[in-house]
Amino acid sequence: MHSGRIKVSADTVAAEYRLADAAAEAASEALFAAVSEPLVEELPSIEPDAISRELGLDGSVLAKELAAKRRAFAFKNHPDRVAPHLRQRAMVRMQVANMLIDEARKATRKAR
Repeated sequence: MHSGRIKVSADTVAAEYRLADAAAEAASEALFAAVSEPLVEELPSIEPDAISRELGLDGSVLAKELAAKRRAFAFKNHPDRVAPHLRQRAMVRMQVANMLIDEARKATRKAR
């Protein structure tokens, strides 16, 4: 090939195109692999111990604090406030949290 004053052989041009094509293909494969990997979403725990830790129920909580903890937990975890695919799990989490808070309230009444 001859382009103005610069002379470039056809073999050199073909090699450069092959290198550029290979780099573009590798980048495309890497992007496709990153996009096609399934997203692994960590689901919120429904274990009573984990929810108790999340609520901060350590036995020395006052009744007033329990009401505030219930509201704060509901604000973050209520089934109406989460994504549709998490609603069933959120309902179970709310039931467990309410049960734990009710038990803690009974324990504070007995302690008086």
